[in-house]
Amino acid sequence: QVQLVESGGGLVQPGGSLRLSCAASGSIFSINVMGWYRLAPGKQRELVAVIASGGSTNYANSVKGRFTISRDNAENTVYLQMNSLKPEDTAVYYCNAQILTPAAIRSTTYWGQGTQVTVSS
Repeated sequence: QVQLVESGGGLVQPGGSLRLSCAASGSIFSINVMGWYRLAPGKQRELVAVIASGGSTNYANSVKGRFTISRDNAENTVYLQMNSLKPEDTAVYYCNAQILTPAAIRSTTYWGQGTQVTVSS
């Protein structure tokens, strides 16, 4: 059984910062890509940032220069540092990971439960 547990969301004023964390636990052999997505009311789910096991990253244009994704492979954890937050960043943020379990022959995509980020004055 594999779980992704997120933390770090909350209410912040425009221009402020938040750091999201997502820890994977359970029967894990290896983790390939980890990432963050968000879902805002009335909008489609949007990729925010992804990071490969080797450290290469990719960001949505809307967050480049403001958000930084990182990971701790030893702790099976991915982080999202969000700076210069804007009201349009308000959404539920979900972490995502491609995980290979010991008994599997291919990776499975797992999702966290989501954490609310609200940017408002």
